[in-house]
Amino acid sequence: MKRRAVLLSPLLLCGLSLLAVAEPEPTVAARSASAEWLLKLDSADYPGTWEAAASMFKSAVSVQSWQQASQAVRGPLGAVQSRSEKSATYTKTIPGAPDGQYVIIQFNTTFENKATAVETVTTALDRDGKWRVAGYFIK
Repeated sequence: MKRRAVLLSPLLLCGLSLLAVAEPEPTVAARSASAEWLLKLDSADYPGTWEAAASMFKSAVSVQSWQQASQAVRGPLGAVQSRSEKSATYTKTIPGAPDGQYVIIQFNTTFENKATAVETVTTALDRDGKWRVAGYFIK
């Protein structure tokens, strides 16, 4: 029995290391882009979030409209108290958008004035080859 346990341990370790490496590179890059973007959003830098957003985002909403909508939605929630990633999903299709490369990241977030929220950040591989935020939604 001890011999089997010893033989299984290296196999288990190999399997776990493969799982750690198996995460697609786009997901890593998209997480980084969303984290930087959310920092701007959290500090109420709404024009900065628009500037840093994907081209499809910018073509869908003006900087003024985005600023007004963001202030109306995020302002009453207060400061972010905590945020943890719930999921990250890579896909090539999303409803209402052209086929491309997307990573949809959901966060469980606690705000000063809202104890439980789910933020959904959709990132897209933009025309310049960089991952950028293409959509944001709070539930």
